Amino acid sequence: MSLAQQIDSDLKDAMRAKDASRLGVLRMLKSALKYAAIEKSGAEGELDEAEATAVIRKQVKQRQDSIESFEKGGRAELAEKEKSELAILQGYLPAAMDADEIARLVREAIAEVGATSRAQMGAVMKALGPKVAGRADGRTLSQEVQRQLA
Repeated sequence: MSLAQQIDSDLKDAMRAKDASRLGVLRMLKSALKYAAIEKSGAEGELDEAEATAVIRKQVKQRQDSIESFEKGGRAELAEKEKSELAILQGYLPAAMDADEIARLVREAIAEVGATSRAQMGAVMKALGPKVAGRADGRTLSQEVQRQLA
């Protein structure tokens, strides 16, 4: 079952269960996926799994930024709402990589590229892209690359 089909199925289940918060998040996600598909290739466009995962990651990042802003602004109730949405969205992402696995992949990418300084960080990040395939966020990867190149 594709990611889009899974979301459609979960959307129907949320409707049947009258789970308003889950239903709202899934509708928003389905809309974001459809908008990205239209942007990519017109009204009948479809996203592959990698593109759909990228859209979900973008939504997750938006929630994380909102949570941070709401907490800084003293709006705990809105931060809690965003956290519950974040938890639902993260259920559709592939399992995240642990720190040891990220460190190992970064070491391999540095060796593959032959990087010796932070000036070559871009090349290392480019080599990491396909290996990580959306299972770790860019900030975490960037920090690990900087740490190992220092």
